[in-house]
Amino acid sequence: MNPTDQQPTSPECGAENPAAPQVDLPRLEHAVREILAAVGEDPQREGLLETPARVARMYAELLGGLQIDPSRHLKKFFTEKYDEMVLVRDITFNSMCEHHLLPFYGKAHIGYIPNGKVVGLSKLARLVEDVSKRPQVQERMTEQIANFLDEELQVKGVAVVIEASHSCMSIRGVRKPGSACVTSAMKGLFRTNLSSRSEVMTLIYGNRD
Repeated sequence: MNPTDQQPTSPECGAENPAAPQVDLPRLEHAVREILAAVGEDPQREGLLETPARVARMYAELLGGLQIDPSRHLKKFFTEKYDEMVLVRDITFNSMCEHHLLPFYGKAHIGYIPNGKVVGLSKLARLVEDVSKRPQVQERMTEQIANFLDEELQVKGVAVVIEASHSCMSIRGVRKPGSACVTSAMKGLFRTNLSSRSEVMTLIYGNRD
């Protein structure tokens, strides 16, 4: 049977999240064997025999956010008369750069000014997790997180700042480890009101050792 004809569900994705996409593990394994052969390795060598299966499971895990709707985490909210800023800093994440399929990783900071609706703080971390688990670029990831909050909660303002290190810059090409990319997306009051923007940036970066 041609490995591309099989479409089993990845145990990692399907067991933990019924909404996760189907991942064709045999097709992934076949592709990894082809890569090994293409670079001059022997896929049948003892040390590489299980590598294709391991790599297939890895991709199923790292890209498990495909076809999942991250906004589901924002569907359950609480009605509160609170109109000051809510900020969660240092939400760690790792994602896969779609240009080289190499990881980038770092921290996301999310601040928003509610408009009658607040969500559990863990939901913001889950939102970041879902948006990151797919082929991504940091700029789009930042904008997507901000848009989900803006659209689902109708907030008065939302600010998303992401700091990340990119393997495609540190281990290949220009090879500059230690460099960081910072992106931001500002909506509502954080975009139109300079003092609100200044406040959120101070809360994110102020009082740091």
